[in-house]
Amino acid sequence: MFTYQQAQEIIARQARSFGQEKIELDQAYGRVLAGAIVADRDYPPFHRATMDGYGIRFNDWEEGLRSFRVAEIIYAGAAATKPIGKGECYKIMTGAPVPSDADTVIRREDTDETAQSITILSCQRFQNIARQGEDMHAGDTAIGPPSIIGPAVMGILASLGKYECLVERLPRVALFTTGNEVVPVDAPVSAIQIRNSNRWILQSLLKGWGISPSLYEHLPDSKAALRNSLTKAIIGTSPASGDTPADIIILSGGVSAGDADYVPGILEELGVQQLFHKIAIKPGKPIWCGTTPGGKMVFALPGNPFSGMVGFVLLIQHYLHACFGLAAPIPMGLPLAGGRKKRTPLDEFFPVRFAGSPARLQSIDINGSGDSRLGLYANALALHPADSGDLPEGANVLYYSL
Repeated sequence: MFTYQQAQEIIARQARSFGQEKIELDQAYGRVLAGAIVADRDYPPFHRATMDGYGIRFNDWEEGLRSFRVAEIIYAGAAATKPIGKGECYKIMTGAPVPSDADTVIRREDTDETAQSITILSCQRFQNIARQGEDMHAGDTAIGPPSIIGPAVMGILASLGKYECLVERLPRVALFTTGNEVVPVDAPVSAIQIRNSNRWILQSLLKGWGISPSLYEHLPDSKAALRNSLTKAIIGTSPASGDTPADIIILSGGVSAGDADYVPGILEELGVQQLFHKIAIKPGKPIWCGTTPGGKMVFALPGNPFSGMVGFVLLIQHYLHACFGLAAPIPMGLPLAGGRKKRTPLDEFFPVRFAGSPARLQSIDINGSGDSRLGLYANALALHPADSGDLPEGANVLYYSL
């Protein structure tokens, strides 16, 4: 059996870009930038006042002048109409352009003001001025790809006038849940049936990447149903109309060793080449992964809800990072509050949340991988390594953020 790190290396080698597309800025949040963004001009594009105050010639101060007459008021978005002479100053507002003949701005709070003049108590050359080009010069790379477009990147794109940008295309995802015992959330449920939470868990995890499945079906434990639906995902739902195959196929359930766990056999029957089946983790050990004849990825996750979450975070999310050209998530470490008993010889993942100052990881109770509470309130998956014994209070534990 592979370790989860070996499994991650295997799927990263299969990673390919899903292509690129140009989109408008208002659709860009959360997407992955595909092309470098170059500054179209200097930033700031002019010497900019960073405070409400007064602009003076520093040489006047060096020559002993302390009182200055206000010659003109400059507002943001407006320019001075005349230069200042000896002993004169501009009254200037935050964000306004500082004229070339003023090289120092003094805050209003640092002056004694009258209606027409000010007295300055102290100053330094260029204080309270954001100088032209100090952030970046025209032609500089402002943002290098790949970058996830968050608030800061959105702001820079807007500042540079990029109302359109080139991003990595999102994959077409086919999502299948399985099981005779599973019913839709809005359907009547008998005493021996369960509602379909896995669909909504996996769709939510995909939505974190801005991905909505292009195909979703719930399938009974039937070889014929599996074969028909997987064929659609592998070759395209309607090849005659040019509909393309799914880039990623995700299945939930039917992947373990039960008599009705048909998924591995049907996948291999359809020409999907197995990369691995089972990895040395708990929960999530029965995970199956392979590639279609067209080189697309298939992830078959166990049906227990928490197992599916672990499989997505460790493998599918790792694959998406690699396909988008992003660095793989690196587990961080924090002390564990309360300690933990080792239960198996596998790498064990358990839900935790950050708590306290200094921060510690606080384990969240869970009754196995089928617990319907799904580690509620957890914001990370912590690792209890296979080669360690019990974890004592305060042990440093690696975790993957949720």
